[in-house]
Amino acid sequence: MKKLSMLVILSVLIIVSSCQSEEPGAAMPTATSIAVKPTAVLTTVPATSAPSNQDSTPTPVPAAEISPTVPKSNLLAYDWDDRSPFIRGLIDDEAGILNDLRGASVYHMLLNIEDPTTANGQMTVRYTNQETVDLTEIYFHLFPDQLGGAIHISDVTVNGRETSPEYVSTALRIPLTAPLKPGQSVVIAMDFVTSVPQNESTKYNILAYDEEILALAHFYPMIATFDDSGWHIEPSPPHGDETYADMSYYIVQITAPAAQTLASSGIEINHTEEGSNQTITMAAGPMRDFYLVMSDRFDVVSTSIGDIQINSYAPSEFLAGAELALDVAANAVGSFNQRFGPYPYSELDVVSTPTLALGIEYPGIFANALRIYDIDDDSSSGTPNAILLESTTAHEAGHQWFYNLVGNDQLNEPWLDEALTQYATWTYFIDRYGEQNAQGYYNSLEGRWSQIDFTEIPIGLPADAYNGAEYGAIVYGRGPIFLNELAKTIGQEPFDQLMRDYVENYRWKIATAKDFQILAEEHCGCDLADLFNAWVYG
Repeated sequence: MKKLSMLVILSVLIIVSSCQSEEPGAAMPTATSIAVKPTAVLTTVPATSAPSNQDSTPTPVPAAEISPTVPKSNLLAYDWDDRSPFIRGLIDDEAGILNDLRGASVYHMLLNIEDPTTANGQMTVRYTNQETVDLTEIYFHLFPDQLGGAIHISDVTVNGRETSPEYVSTALRIPLTAPLKPGQSVVIAMDFVTSVPQNESTKYNILAYDEEILALAHFYPMIATFDDSGWHIEPSPPHGDETYADMSYYIVQITAPAAQTLASSGIEINHTEEGSNQTITMAAGPMRDFYLVMSDRFDVVSTSIGDIQINSYAPSEFLAGAELALDVAANAVGSFNQRFGPYPYSELDVVSTPTLALGIEYPGIFANALRIYDIDDDSSSGTPNAILLESTTAHEAGHQWFYNLVGNDQLNEPWLDEALTQYATWTYFIDRYGEQNAQGYYNSLEGRWSQIDFTEIPIGLPADAYNGAEYGAIVYGRGPIFLNELAKTIGQEPFDQLMRDYVENYRWKIATAKDFQILAEEHCGCDLADLFNAWVYG
């Protein structure tokens, strides 16, 4: 393993295209955005339309208003309102959120993985209407169909009664026999079989079996998000993230070969072995998604920071890379805890996968590209892998605050999590190495924007309004530079407090660009419309 003093020297280099969730690709066609209104009428939203400025944060539903008449789960021996499995997965100061988010969806899943190219699942989920209008249907994303794999759905029931779902775009529409009023709940069950692509798949290889590593991203039917514009079931573009999601609870029982080492969102609450198989039960929540990785090549190294255990997984030949990723993750969590408020979970996992991106974020876990774990070598661009692994790990750790803890519409306002995370990554380098040595990272942001000749494209467009080169240059490059300009405008101390208050105000919720602007104006006592119009909205 290279000494960290060497990393300090390397960190002053100008790094171009090295610190992002997704590597920029060639120009790609845009995807059609679809928002489904409560009446189930499909509304096409132009890819270049301005993002909604309405606050999409659902109003919490008091526990007394949640309908008690829905069927019990037929999969797992846990009541829908039993929050005890999730307590150990949260730090002590966050346990109260289990009472605050009583209306969050609860997923119970049985998952059988005998063959790493096929995941057989049974799922029962309780959905509570946290909106202010009646709902006549519920939509589920079928992400594997967009990720180079496929998902087959069968035996769909609503409150125990068979129903006939409808496929709409890349989603599944579940009709309800009676309107679901605000505060009422419904239980939807279905079986699914997800086919996992081998070798390289679409969308950065995030759902794939490759290099003897199974990466299960977005592998299950996932409830779509409903906000003031309706149900969001728009297909994701070829670049950027997949999800726009509310917080949910997950209890997932996984049966897989005993030789496999498994890492996932959440914490393990039960583990048994019988013959050549193991059965592991994971409790994850509140979280915006559930992610799973497994391989018989993995070794794990661990450390702790306060009450948080951090685990780093990689094939044994890349142990030095796993140790470096562990060290960076621990320091990043320490830095971000101080700047943005506490990381909420008792565990954080860092896994190496054959993703074609440098890294991808998930709740309580994130994936780094396996190819950058050989830290004694350089990448194909000539940048030392050690530098890529450090910057990528710090970036993905930042997403635990900006994407998971504070949610946003990643398809229509991708800058709100990516630019803030890029800025957070810069603060990691400042906190660890000092402002002078961190300048190399800031230079890399300018280097990104320079790839399109510093064209002043707004940072606040939907992901599918950019081509591949523009997406990386604007969202990951110009976006954090805007935040630095904002800090210069309102003052560094008010900006630092703004970032902390933004996390505090929207912790466990969903925020919009307009929410961020309003909060920024409150911190400076000034009108920032011209600045936001010039940089964000255009």
